Amino acid sequence: MGQGLNKSLVLRLVRYLRVLKKLKSLGIVNVFSNNLGDAVGVTPAVVRKDFSLINIQGNKRGGYNIDTLMAELGNILGKQEGQDVIIVGCGRIGTALMNYKEFDKEGIRVVAGFDSDPVKQNTELAIPIYPIETMREYVKERGIEVGILAVPESAANRVFDEMVGAGIRGFLNFTSVELKCEGKCERTSCPRNCTVHNVNIGLELENLFYLINMDKIKETSQENA
Repeated sequence: MGQGLNKSLVLRLVRYLRVLKKLKSLGIVNVFSNNLGDAVGVTPAVVRKDFSLINIQGNKRGGYNIDTLMAELGNILGKQEGQDVIIVGCGRIGTALMNYKEFDKEGIRVVAGFDSDPVKQNTELAIPIYPIETMREYVKERGIEVGILAVPESAANRVFDEMVGAGIRGFLNFTSVELKCEGKCERTSCPRNCTVHNVNIGLELENLFYLINMDKIKETSQENA
């Protein structure tokens, strides 16, 4: 994935690719910027600008060829092949993610789980759960680069350090602790240069309640105006 792409653009590219897959399944060959914009919730101008930033050009009359567009977006997003992911922490959240069927549709394979609790460890499962002590060896042997962290708050920083040391570069953090790679290594020289996406469900819900409350206040103000 290009280093110059910001997070918002990357998320839109992922959404474009999902729409394209659906259109292709319907037998559609070409797509226009207004079609993609409507499906994703942006203007056609934003679609064209996004594609121009990654050097994808369309045809004013014919639009974009879906197969070509999917191939180019897949190349940029690193989706040419299935992507392997591990989950560390196999409690309720970790188990739910291991059973999430939509990952398969996106070409994402959860290949293993790791947990310190012997009761949860089971190598006979469809997605085996190993002792966390074996994670470093497993990651290095299979070249795993992305991990999902779903351990208790008290273990978050310690397990995060272990995952960085094992070679994990991308983290989806479901703990309540905000994790950062800065300070774990020198980003200018470290070959791993990790990236963390913190998913704090509580904060997201608080944000939703805040936005809803602000909408109510605006509506009341308009009614009283």
